[in-house]
Amino acid sequence: MSRRGEGIRVLVVEDDPVAADAHALYAGRVDGFQVVGVAHSRAAAVRLLDRVPVDLILLDLYLPDGHGLQLLRALRAAGHAADVIAVTSARDLAIVREGVSLGVVQYVLKPFTFATLRDRLARYAEFRAAAGEASGQDEVDRALAALRAPQPAALPKGLSGPTLEAVTRALRAAPEGLTAAEAGTAVGISRITARRYLEHLVTAGRAARAPQYGQIGRPELQYRWLAGGNVPGDGGATRSY
Repeated sequence: MSRRGEGIRVLVVEDDPVAADAHALYAGRVDGFQVVGVAHSRAAAVRLLDRVPVDLILLDLYLPDGHGLQLLRALRAAGHAADVIAVTSARDLAIVREGVSLGVVQYVLKPFTFATLRDRLARYAEFRAAAGEASGQDEVDRALAALRAPQPAALPKGLSGPTLEAVTRALRAAPEGLTAAEAGTAVGISRITARRYLEHLVTAGRAARAPQYGQIGRPELQYRWLAGGNVPGDGGATRSY
């Protein structure tokens, strides 16, 4: 679980065992970070924090025995000062604001790639390394800017972020998969447009396609959301946590 040498000590709190293992694997691959524990519930996280020093918590907000922010409130009340990166599918900005007030320094929305988490951890390490007295406002601003994420990578020409999110939601909600026509109907776009987005998800390693047999004529491609897969160029996998 841990890496060679010392580093920023990380606790992964995630109820899904597959996702928890992936988070630990990802964090353990980033230079300067050492995974010291994995907890699948709020209670398990509290027990582990009582006996293992932790600098950073990768925290899922939806836990089987309470919300992640409830855990964070209890930790702060008990004097635990570990920083937190929320790794979650929660998109409610009220929750984001509350998390910031409790010490959440970054949010990583699921699903994500290794490259995304690696970037957030590197930025956190840069922020954490800042020490001493700032010479002025500019230096304070630079220290805080280290936590800010870069602009997202541009989508292929003709694709939009909101439509991609809509297609992604439709595909994730269909365990048996969707054809391009079915995805288009679910989202309100044409079959051809839906296929472009589905093919983008396949290229990104987030979906798989296979011919659907049993009908007259050419088999139709069926797209299915993947629990994990390699993402070209990021050196790791992306999962639907």
